[in-house]
Amino acid sequence: MTEIGFWQLLKNRPFLTLWIGQILSQIADKVFFVLLIALLVEYLPSPDLENSRRSVLLVAITIPAILLGSLAGVIVDRYSKRQILIHCNLWRGLMTLGLIFLPKVFLVLILLGFMESVLTQFFAPAEQTAIPLLVEKSGLLSANALFTTTMMGSMVVGFAVGEPLLTFATQLGEFGPVCIVAVLYILSALVFYGLPVNETIHGSEGFKIHPWADFKDGLRYLKKDRLVSNALLQLMILYSVFAALTVLTINLAEEVGLKPTQFGFLLAAAGIGMVLGAGGLGHWGSRFHHLPLPLYGFLMMAFALTTFTFITHLYLSLGLSVVLGIGASFIGLPMQTLIQQQTPEGLRGKIFGFQNNVINIALSLPLAIAGPLTDILGLRVVLWIISAIVTGVGIWTWRAHHLVLSERI
Repeated sequence: MTEIGFWQLLKNRPFLTLWIGQILSQIADKVFFVLLIALLVEYLPSPDLENSRRSVLLVAITIPAILLGSLAGVIVDRYSKRQILIHCNLWRGLMTLGLIFLPKVFLVLILLGFMESVLTQFFAPAEQTAIPLLVEKSGLLSANALFTTTMMGSMVVGFAVGEPLLTFATQLGEFGPVCIVAVLYILSALVFYGLPVNETIHGSEGFKIHPWADFKDGLRYLKKDRLVSNALLQLMILYSVFAALTVLTINLAEEVGLKPTQFGFLLAAAGIGMVLGAGGLGHWGSRFHHLPLPLYGFLMMAFALTTFTFITHLYLSLGLSVVLGIGASFIGLPMQTLIQQQTPEGLRGKIFGFQNNVINIALSLPLAIAGPLTDILGLRVVLWIISAIVTGVGIWTWRAHHLVLSERI
């Protein structure tokens, strides 16, 4: 089977529509987050409460991701992905516009952040399950590479232009920033309106939805298909490592001569590595399909994490961050592609919803424990521990993957 590259994908008009909608949605998400943080100053009775209220706001945004990820995936399987993508972004835009008419109280920001996150839980699995409906199996690796590259690029662009864009929007009036974010969401909804997704809707008639039974169906499938459950485990470890690094890079920045506030340089370098890895796999993935790419990825990440503990040179640390990002792409892209290829169409929403749930939990735990562990054990020891875990998981999952394949032959 011939691997489909980026240029062939972009000639696929339905996929191109989905991709453009993703770009607008991703940028809107990041600018929306910047808007919420900026509005805290206006919506708080006292500036002394800003730090604690910011934490409350972040928790409100995180709760739906933990509670609704799996349920949202079940519902996505029962309805048109096209309609879900349209309505999620349309409602996010309209809710943002609601700030114009609502009182400037902190509770309004909490509710808006919470509801936006609720809609995101439906949007994410709908977007993931739409990809295999629009792209042939031979093009899934390239499609996922393009989506990952876009996600990283949108993160950089969204956060970078968020504050200048909102500042510029104030020239349009008091509610200019709110209108800019709403327009981005609504434009994305209009783009998704052009999606001709051909799909089989499973069980949507008569609103006969049994979420708990469907959730158990998803779990049973994961127990039965160890290739998919293995892939989910590897993605969970990958996201856990990156969550811990968002905390640890603040200390790493000081070690290599940066200010603590400049830790973003290291994360940006890792993002560049992910873009390079994704681009390489997207163009030449067919040449490497026989190689144990996830194992190489885990070993590259372990090497970078261990080497970080011995260097104090800025450029070397940036280079290691790039290696870390390339390793991450060698894990994330093949595993995401495997899940899409192996999972039956009627179960994809459940599995991707479960995946989003697992990933959000994986992101939360390291954020909570990485800081205290560093205070107790020191940065070097914590990096060694993470490196050992990454190496162990990489070898174990590689052996388990080959064992499952040998049993299927």
